[in-house]
Amino acid sequence: MVVMNINNHVLSRKELQLFIVLGGFFITNALVAEMIGGKLFSVERIFGASPVNWSLFGQNGLSFTMTCGVLLWPVVFIMTDVINEYFGMRGVRFLSYLTVGLILYAFAAIYLAMGTPAADFYVNSMVERGIPNMNTAFSAVFGQGLWIIAGSVIAFLVGQVIDVYVFHRIRRVTGEKKLWLRATGSTLVSQLVDSFVVLFIAFHVSGKYPLIWVLGVGAINFVYKAVVAILLTPSLYVIHHYIDRFLGDELSEKLQKQAAS
Repeated sequence: MVVMNINNHVLSRKELQLFIVLGGFFITNALVAEMIGGKLFSVERIFGASPVNWSLFGQNGLSFTMTCGVLLWPVVFIMTDVINEYFGMRGVRFLSYLTVGLILYAFAAIYLAMGTPAADFYVNSMVERGIPNMNTAFSAVFGQGLWIIAGSVIAFLVGQVIDVYVFHRIRRVTGEKKLWLRATGSTLVSQLVDSFVVLFIAFHVSGKYPLIWVLGVGAINFVYKAVVAILLTPSLYVIHHYIDRFLGDELSEKLQKQAAS
């Protein structure tokens, strides 16, 4: 009974509840972004336009063709800024390391599933829908290359470290004012690095594409991420508002001061 009362008391603390909710969104979006990253989509076609045909760094035919992972990574970086605001560097680093561990665990589980022998009826279960081999389709969808996994995980970690550092550097200069500046500024800098690191490791270090290709594609990716980051900036104030209402002025101010220190 004593243990039960202690557990209930701990879980009733609003700051712990907030950290669990924010951390849950952070980890879930990062994991799902990795899982859906194998599909590419055209940003231009979402708006009914034809793909652009840009030339950068000697690379022709560049367009806004993105991995579906970019649909959720902006949410991860918003969560990074919010967690940074209330729980500081330690909170972001803890969740970042935990997320990387869980991503690696998820891919290990997927590769284990890919290695299991498929049941005969499962292999042929979707023939009438135009999928001759479900086992091959499963491996094609979930079986990302090791270089891509390594590139995305390393880029994520590097981006998180830079995001936290820039966020607090701006905060020291501006104080509690200008949330938009420290949040958007840190995201833009970290996304700039992230856009090139993942491509460099996944496609250049692996020997698939030259460095000039990485520069061209990375620049296009960063333009997209920068536009999304700026458009999502107002959402930070909405999230901030509801968190302050949930915590109350006194606890909110206490957490933010501790995070800043």
